[in-house]
Amino acid sequence: MADRYPMTPRGLRKLREELKRFQSVERPANVLAIEEAREHGDLSENADYDAAKDRQAFIDAKIRELEAKTSLAEVIDPATLSGDRVVFGATITMTDTESGEEKTYAIVGEDEADINAGRIAVTAPIIRGLIGREVGDVVKVRTPKGPREFEIIAVKFLPAED
Repeated sequence: MADRYPMTPRGLRKLREELKRFQSVERPANVLAIEEAREHGDLSENADYDAAKDRQAFIDAKIRELEAKTSLAEVIDPATLSGDRVVFGATITMTDTESGEEKTYAIVGEDEADINAGRIAVTAPIIRGLIGREVGDVVKVRTPKGPREFEIIAVKFLPAED
């Protein structure tokens, strides 16, 4: 487990909402499912009971994971940062030097990444290759599709969106 989990204020809020849902909705619903399954008699051949117990183990593990991540959260608000260097919280615009395709991504924590929404994890291979670089740098990075070269066009620090 990581020492700290970097995330934006939005990411921490979303994790806390998920934790609350598991504690106040998922777990109580599962307790009811276990009680109902017990009422069906013989537990040794009760598929509903087995499924509910498996779900209980999943819910408890998820709650422990979310509690750990929220307690170890290192919240970084992009709105408080500045500069031309690629760091956690930055919104970067880069161009693929081969295809000319331009992309813009906000660099966020693992749990808040959503490539379709333009949020990419700080741990993604492409971002790991760009961290610490500056506007104007051309960087060769390994991607799942093989080595690619990107030019960093802009680095901005925007307030996190919901």
